[in-house]
Amino acid sequence: MKIGYARVSTREQNLSLQVDALKAAGCERIYQDVASGAQTVRPALDELLGQLRAGDVLVIWKLDRMGRSLRHLVELVGSLIERKVGLLSLNDPIDTTSAQGRFVFNLFASLAEFERELIRERTQAGLSAARARGRVGGRPKGLTPHAEATAMVAETLYRERTLPVAAIAQKLHVSKSTLYSYLRHRGVAISTYEKSAGKASNTTGQDDVDAGAPRIATILLSLRIENNSKFVRGKKRTIEHIENFYLGEYGAHRRPDGEYELKVSYDSDEELDETVNELMTDIASHADDRHCFSESEARMDGTDRQW
Repeated sequence: MKIGYARVSTREQNLSLQVDALKAAGCERIYQDVASGAQTVRPALDELLGQLRAGDVLVIWKLDRMGRSLRHLVELVGSLIERKVGLLSLNDPIDTTSAQGRFVFNLFASLAEFERELIRERTQAGLSAARARGRVGGRPKGLTPHAEATAMVAETLYRERTLPVAAIAQKLHVSKSTLYSYLRHRGVAISTYEKSAGKASNTTGQDDVDAGAPRIATILLSLRIENNSKFVRGKKRTIEHIENFYLGEYGAHRRPDGEYELKVSYDSDEELDETVNELMTDIASHADDRHCFSESEARMDGTDRQW
């Protein structure tokens, strides 16, 4: 079966030319999108890809109607070939149902790989030049002077044991998770003690048990970052910044399955929800600032809690 796909960037543009050509090519069904080429979300294309079966042929007006970039196009067509689905472009020499068409497509794939290698070489050359000038990338070591001063005050208040943890965090205008991070940075052992002021110890001389002492949640984060358009090359650096500045605070490491494993301190379920939601919002905002698209999902290991 031949299935057509047509796309225009704005509602002011007309799909008629593409639709007529696809009908003339024998398409039994035609899916249509009105979306910019830089956008990742294309509902009609996603639905079409889910409907394709082995032996079908996807017909398009031109290659730029389907792929966001050359790399995206190569990945998409590679997946179609694996599914034994053909691709026919009416205005390009691409017809993967024939040997000649597959040969031309392989040339495009080689060009895309060549482009990636050039970008990688330029990036490495730029990093080498920066290191030669004494500029070393990565996350700054330790805390900023302001954060260091706040951490010192946090340590003092925590050791005095006259204020509950929540009150200390409120007094310093930080979240509880940040407070615990500061204490660990200062080498303070996170122990349990009574939240109420003036109840530092019990009659046995041992520390009272604090029912709200920090618990540690293992959060598994699935994260996807993509460039918004072919003119953006910030995906790799965006991922590096997110790993260093956002996930690094929670001792994150990447597991073999691609998920990030984070350790998040929390006192209550509400605080955990707030921390994880803020983290995911910060990641999305950072990616957007760098002209990248992000998707993230998080779950608490061993439970059914998801964000």
